[in-house]
Amino acid sequence: MRLVVQVKLLPTPGQASALEATLRACNRAATYASKVAVAKGLKDRNSLQREVYTDLKAMFGLSAQPAVRTVKKVVDAYTVLKANSRAGNLGSPTSKRYRRAVGGPVVFRPEAAQPFDDRCLSWQYDAHTVSIWTVDGRMKGIRFSCSPDQLKMVVAYRKGESDLVRRGGKWFLIATCELPDPEVYEPVDWIGVDRGVVNLATTSDGTNYQGRRLDRYRRWQARKRAELQRKQTRSATRRLARRAGKEKRHATQVNHRISKEIVLDAQRTGRGIAVEELGGIRERVRLRRDQRGNLSSWPFHQLGQHLAYKARKAGVPFLEVDAAYTSQRCPRCGHTERANRPGRDHFCCRRCGLAGPADVVAGVNVRDRARSAWVFVTAPAPSP
Repeated sequence: MRLVVQVKLLPTPGQASALEATLRACNRAATYASKVAVAKGLKDRNSLQREVYTDLKAMFGLSAQPAVRTVKKVVDAYTVLKANSRAGNLGSPTSKRYRRAVGGPVVFRPEAAQPFDDRCLSWQYDAHTVSIWTVDGRMKGIRFSCSPDQLKMVVAYRKGESDLVRRGGKWFLIATCELPDPEVYEPVDWIGVDRGVVNLATTSDGTNYQGRRLDRYRRWQARKRAELQRKQTRSATRRLARRAGKEKRHATQVNHRISKEIVLDAQRTGRGIAVEELGGIRERVRLRRDQRGNLSSWPFHQLGQHLAYKARKAGVPFLEVDAAYTSQRCPRCGHTERANRPGRDHFCCRRCGLAGPADVVAGVNVRDRARSAWVFVTAPAPSP
């Protein structure tokens, strides 16, 4: 499996200046190569590299390998753009977003991430330093900081490129690590996980991870942003910039904590983890205007991603099952009716009288569907 490790760089002022100049030069070169690619219809790597390689070295001060990495970054950007347009992620072809995305060449931000391979970047793990190519020459002895677990992972499993990133005035290296997949054990049972807005996650065991605290935090952040935006001063603008991403990081940390606890519980008891398949829910559900903000900021997809990769890393079986009627179906008699759920928090079967918390009942239904689905997943293929 592939994971990324974020390592913080601690450059001196002189080193930071050289890194900034390098990022800006590489991204100016990438924008130039992007314009050439559109003007001459060169979207494959070899033809674009033959066209712009000499110019990138002469006009922007790049050496051989950074110029090659810059061309690859441009080609990858157009590959991603094409995939997003085909998948409909940019909206319909008549939408403003779609026309803006495909109507001209890709433009790279001055401080966009730049990939470096082992010819441009070397690691000195014992000294906690890196050596990296810059427009001012090879910059050696740039210190980095990370946790012991991160360092072990980078030393043992780092593979391929590492991206140089500047975020909030701080410097980072994003290293890609290829970890071997552990063997997935045969589960004795399943933990069904129901995801929601009021309760971020509820398991079939009855464990409930409430979202009220996160919701209060988001409303507080929204009020603070509105207060600063109304001031319209330079100081308020600086404070808004400092606060940018804070709410997102907080929600990510909450999802990490929840997913870690669920995976550890499954690993300890020898069970698997099952969640509802919620792809396209924003397109399927129609909400009132005052509810749309909550749904758009609902971190259910990220929680599912965290559960999936943590389970895979631990060798825990993971399944996504059909989400249809999990909150309306009685797990005892199978009766499915909207009236089975008279309120958001309560479930009461109209046929057999089974009652309980609605989210726990949904988690039990997810667990039961995983039991059935696993039989088909592990069944041997029929012989020809």
